[in-house]
Formats: sequence, C-alpha cells, structure tokens
Amino acid sequence: MDPSLGTIFLSELVGTTLLLLLGGGVVATAILTKSKGLGGGWLLINFGWGLAVFAGVTVSYASGAHLNPAVTIGLLVAGKIPGGVLAAIVYIIAQLLGAMIGALLVWLAFKKHFDEETEAGTILGVFSTGPEIRAPLWNVITEVLGTFVLVFVVIGFSRAGDPDTATPAGLAALGAVPVALLVVGIGASLGGPTGYAINPARDLGPRIVHALLPIPHKGGSDWGYAWVPIVGPLLGGALAGALSYVLLPVIG
Repeated sequence: MDPSLGTIFLSELVGTTLLLLLGGGVVATAILTKSKGLGGGWLLINFGWGLAVFAGVTVSYASGAHLNPAVTIGLLVAGKIPGGVLAAIVYIIAQLLGAMIGALLVWLAFKKHFDEETEAGTILGVFSTGPEIRAPLWNVITEVLGTFVLVFVVIGFSRAGDPDTATPAGLAALGAVPVALLVVGIGASLGGPTGYAINPARDLGPRIVHALLPIPHKGGSDWGYAWVPIVGPLLGGALAGALSYVLLPVIG
C-alpha cells in the first residue's frame, strides 16, 4: 500500500529532523570552541553524518526515507514515486521543515558553545556547507557527482529488490546500515572540496535558521554560495534518475 500524503509528510519531517540534529551535532562537536570533541576531524564528521542518516532512515521507513529533495527528484524522474509530482512536493516541504527544526535543536544543544565562539565561519560551518576553494562551476560539479552516486545507488537497490515490497522507494530500500555506509563513503571520497551537502534541504534549511537565530559573532549566511548546494544536488539526482533507465535495466 502506498503511503498517504499525511504519512509522507510526518515520516519525512521526523526523519529529516533527526538527520539534521545528529548531523549538525557532530559538526558542532568537532569544531565549536570548548566542545569535548573539538578537533575530532573529518572522519568523525563523516561517520557522524553516516550514523545520522542511519537514524533518520530508521524512523522514516513509512515514507521510504527520502530525507533529501535530490533523492525525491531522482526517484520522480526514475518513475519510482507513485504519487507523482504532488507527492514529491510534500516530500520536499517536509524535508525542508525538518532540516530547519533539526538545526534549531542543534543550536539549543550547543547554545553556550555558540555564545563562546568568535569565528563567524566556524559558526556558519555548523549549519551549512562551504567550499575550500570557491569556484562555483567546479563546486557544482562536485555536488553533482556526489549526489549522483547517492541517488544512483538508491535507484539501483530499489530496482534490484522485490517490486512487490511494502517499503516505498527511497533510502530505506537499501536498509539503514548500507545507506549509512554509502554516505560515509561519499563524504570520505568526494566531500573534501565542498563539504558534500548532497542534499538541498540539509543546506538550505539550516542556512535559513542561521540567518534567523540571535547568535553572537555569527556574521553573514553566505547567500552568494547558497545556490550551489541546491542546484548541484538537484542536477545530480535528476541525472541519476534519467540515466537509471539506461544503466540500470530491469531484469526479467
């Protein structure tokens, strides 16, 4: 049975909130002043985000656990969303709202640490991504490639599986552990140039929250770069969906 729009909304909202709470939380742990995990490094962040995906997928099974507009768009292009465009819109709205709530919860958890932090770039880095070398075209290409890998593998799993499964297409089609490892792998392999947003909601929602919260020394929200982690992942997801028809043939 396909999930109702209400089920999709609630499932994606809860899953994306947990994703951003734990994902943003591991970044805050690794980089904020006086955090016990300060200096934990890139691999801590990679594994923390992977485990955040694990948690988000686990609780959003009812909707298939897209947790990401790029996944939703890729599955829509691949013909894997029964509700079509309307259902895709519900997925994306819930993902964006969940990302905003998750970012707000990270701020609450680390409130005193944010108050102590004086580096504006560090504060923004907890909420959203940014490139190590600012070159918009190449930053977009990096995000396209990372997101393509994510969505292409998700579609591959859904096509290889039982077509009569009760689990809707999405990250949940892989299972929580495989998709967590996939995200760790993408971050470890392709995350260095841009911080691997690979998810427009994950970047835009927290960036909006950053702009609204009363954080001392926070500086600007870098809206000049904000389009890159939106456009790149959406292009990567759509490309994965389109090429899946050729590169991931249905057997039988």
